[in-house]
Amino acid sequence: MKATAAKLLGFMKQSPQFSIPIYQRTYSWMERECRQLWNDIIRTGKDGSVSAHFVGSIVYIEKGLYQVTTPEPLLVIDGQQRLTTMSLLIEALARHLGETEPVDGFSAEKLRSYYLLNPLEKGERRYKLLLSQNDKSTLLELLDQRQLSSVYSVRVRENFDLFEKWIIELGSELPALCNGIAKLMIVDISLSRGQDNPQLIFESMNSTGRELTQADLIRNYVLMGLEQELQTRLYNQYWRPMEIAFGQQAYTTHFDSFMRHYLTLKTGDIPNISEVYEAFKTHSRSAVFTGVGIEVLLSDVLKYSQYFCAMALAAETDTELRDVFNDLRELKVDVVYPFLLEIYGDLKGNSLSKNDFLAIVRLIESYVFRRAVCNIPTNSLNKTFATFNKKIKKERYLESTKAHFLLMSSYRRFPSDDEFNREFKVRDLYNFRNCSYWLRRIENYDRKERVVVDEYTIEHIVPQNEDLRDEWKRELGDNWKEIQAKWLHTAGNLTLTGYNSEYSDRPFAEKRDMVGGFKDSPIRLNAGIGNKNAWNENTILERANEISNKAISVWGSSTLEALILDSYRKKPTLFTEYSIENHPFLKSTQLNPIFEAFRKEVMALDPGSVTEEFLARYVAYKAETNFVDIVPQSERIVLILNLDPFEINDPKGICKDVSSVGHWGNGNVSVGLAALEELPYVMGLVRQSFEKQMGNA
Repeated sequence: MKATAAKLLGFMKQSPQFSIPIYQRTYSWMERECRQLWNDIIRTGKDGSVSAHFVGSIVYIEKGLYQVTTPEPLLVIDGQQRLTTMSLLIEALARHLGETEPVDGFSAEKLRSYYLLNPLEKGERRYKLLLSQNDKSTLLELLDQRQLSSVYSVRVRENFDLFEKWIIELGSELPALCNGIAKLMIVDISLSRGQDNPQLIFESMNSTGRELTQADLIRNYVLMGLEQELQTRLYNQYWRPMEIAFGQQAYTTHFDSFMRHYLTLKTGDIPNISEVYEAFKTHSRSAVFTGVGIEVLLSDVLKYSQYFCAMALAAETDTELRDVFNDLRELKVDVVYPFLLEIYGDLKGNSLSKNDFLAIVRLIESYVFRRAVCNIPTNSLNKTFATFNKKIKKERYLESTKAHFLLMSSYRRFPSDDEFNREFKVRDLYNFRNCSYWLRRIENYDRKERVVVDEYTIEHIVPQNEDLRDEWKRELGDNWKEIQAKWLHTAGNLTLTGYNSEYSDRPFAEKRDMVGGFKDSPIRLNAGIGNKNAWNENTILERANEISNKAISVWGSSTLEALILDSYRKKPTLFTEYSIENHPFLKSTQLNPIFEAFRKEVMALDPGSVTEEFLARYVAYKAETNFVDIVPQSERIVLILNLDPFEINDPKGICKDVSSVGHWGNGNVSVGLAALEELPYVMGLVRQSFEKQMGNA
């Protein structure tokens, strides 16, 4: 590696051509980054005491180790965003200058000939900068001052337009722009292919500009080290189709999430969204990472990305599938995608029927929506769906899915019809995450001619106005204020209308009988409202009962015959090698009451998932796996919590770090339990370990 400081314009002038490798991300700077660069240039240009302004590094690779004095194209490893942005700015400035030259060296002809074009060359050698894919053609069309094609790079076009606009707004201060550009400095870094590791350097070179996405890092990791021919083929055959399928905007916003779901499915672990790249590297190392191994990996990623686009980005062509995906997307619960990727793959592989697939997706939708209405914390959902496929018996796909939903308990439970019905009637559903979602689902349930809910607005039958009209006060009764506050945003008082502004806060009778009123409404949700003589607490409750009963059908529950469900329950082990008899301390007069109280509390954390197992040296309590183990001693019980020391919240400071000490059990935190009065606090520590494992930390 060799690095030298250089003026940006001099660097661009000396190099005949910069080439962006196909594995590099597309141009991604937005207005924020362009505005920051623009402000720096103008500020530097106006300040005569500032001789230079550093804008980052340009890292490139060639066959040998040398600077830009060589005539060969340079493969840019880092700096594409700055080079592209400066090319757009210089082209916009050249168009504005025309025949003028406000600062020496800054005329249209000189700017293009020095920094944008190689005037004596033909074909692609004519251009100083060659981008990739759509970015390339759009930039070349701008440099040639041609009309842009119908398919163009959004970022290239929009940023060029920004610079044109800002240059016009400069007016008489144009010399400040020219002087500022002339003062820009970079670090010119050349790499030797045989001696330097471009990938490691690429990972560390992002101190300026727009932060690399996890997708950028993954793409470069997979392709950068390959021979040019293989690199080009794999990119065009596998990676480029993914970029096209996601689209320019969605690729930057959704691909990292897709890769997280893909890795969760493949590994069973949920990587942090900012650590997807590291998780992918770990996963990829388990494959034969040469030749065919790379291709198999990319082929698999491409396949699942197509599944993801179908479900999450509305690319599905089948009408029935598209409808269920649209409904599920409105709930905005991305954690379901690892399981959805699995079952969608089985649908495409013909190991799951379309009807069963639709039934499973509707169950997922019901599960998520019912829990939201019943106000059950959502934290556990990521772990629930990350491991859901492990509970499925694919020879009995739908049945085993239903069974798993039914057997989950505690805060992972599938709310029953009674719980859902009760909460649906009283919950504030107007301020729900997507109020129009549940209204639309009820309105269109079992209906072939679907109502486009977007054409209607949400109507409060009892108005939201805190100072109700006298007619409403009389209708609701003396305690009208309490009734309004209690039922205003609940299902019984909400509906759809195309006459929201006309209704306003009019009395109920007027809303009912006016043109377009409830009596005339074609909306099913309004059926029956037009027959009411008054609107008060009783009629709100009556309507709430009607809607909640229908909601039970719309968001159906999981049902199985008792004998079938029982066959899926965990069966108690008939024989174990160890028992409490192997732990005499636990049977002692001193410790037995403490142990029995402790095991009762631990098993109550989640009766459906917590199990107890006696081992030779300790007793294990498991959910997904061990979350607390107890090691009996003569005068106390030692608890080993499956947490790292930095994860425990221990205000009393009684926990110990045993990560560097040999011990029985699983985990790195220990705490003693010697008296019943210590149990409540200790159980608070145990719950932290349990909830972390269950995804509810």
